Amino acid sequence: MYGFEISIIVIVFFALALIFAGVKMVPQGHCWTVERFGRYTRPLHPGLHLLIPIVDSVGSKQNMMEQVLDVPPQEVISSDNAMVTTDAVCFFQVLDAGKAAYEVNDLPRAMRNLVMTNIRAVLGSMELDEMLSNRDAINLKLLGKVDEATDPWGIKVTRIEIRDISPPQDLVDSMANQMKAERDKRAAILVAEGQRAAAITVAEGQKQAEILRAEGEKQAVILEAEAREREALAEARATKVVSEAIGEGNAQAINYFVAQKYTEALKAIGAGENSKVVLMPLEASSLIGSVGGITELLNSTKAKG
Repeated sequence: MYGFEISIIVIVFFALALIFAGVKMVPQGHCWTVERFGRYTRPLHPGLHLLIPIVDSVGSKQNMMEQVLDVPPQEVISSDNAMVTTDAVCFFQVLDAGKAAYEVNDLPRAMRNLVMTNIRAVLGSMELDEMLSNRDAINLKLLGKVDEATDPWGIKVTRIEIRDISPPQDLVDSMANQMKAERDKRAAILVAEGQRAAAITVAEGQKQAEILRAEGEKQAVILEAEAREREALAEARATKVVSEAIGEGNAQAINYFVAQKYTEALKAIGAGENSKVVLMPLEASSLIGSVGGITELLNSTKAKG
């Protein structure tokens, strides 16, 4: 009986060991594959699972979270024969654990070589200037090509980013000189345009000043002519009045003409440049009498009117 009990204990222990060997717990973010006698049958998703001991076994353990793959630097020759050094980073996610485990061997290595090959193909078809200025277009083209190629592997490529495109130092110096020359050219053009605009503004200002000056002179001439016209009309009216008075035999009109000419002669003598002192040997009473006669003549004219 003692031997039989030991046998029972051994059998129970062996059975429990087999049961525990068949219990599998898959962590979150992972997926395992189940192989039955070496053949893939089904995936194991996160959670607790029970396998048939000895018959079923875990084949491959796949990480279903998004993963990052560093692409090492490599040299690429552009379509215009410029050699650049570039590296990239690839983000991908396993969608089908069975395909990722059994459709490709060494998935990270296969992904890395595939991305490097497509980088050489895409960048090699572009010129250097286009390569440096269209980084987003390059990323989108690489993403489309690599994602299509990895679809049979159960892989979804989410992003491919070109981290750096480095031309040789001599080419960088040439590009810097070219950029400096372009900036100097634009600066010279801007200075020339500014000088041209300033010259046009000055010319417009001078033109407006000349127009305003001409308008002012025109107005002055018009006003002067009007003043001369009014003076002539007044002189004509005065001459007419005096002439009518002389015609009527009024001696005061004659005194008016004498006083007028006398006054004009004195004004001309006083306006001379060499005349510092003017001696007038005349009787002031005669001039005053003439002025008085003028006043009486004007009063009599108003009375008649």
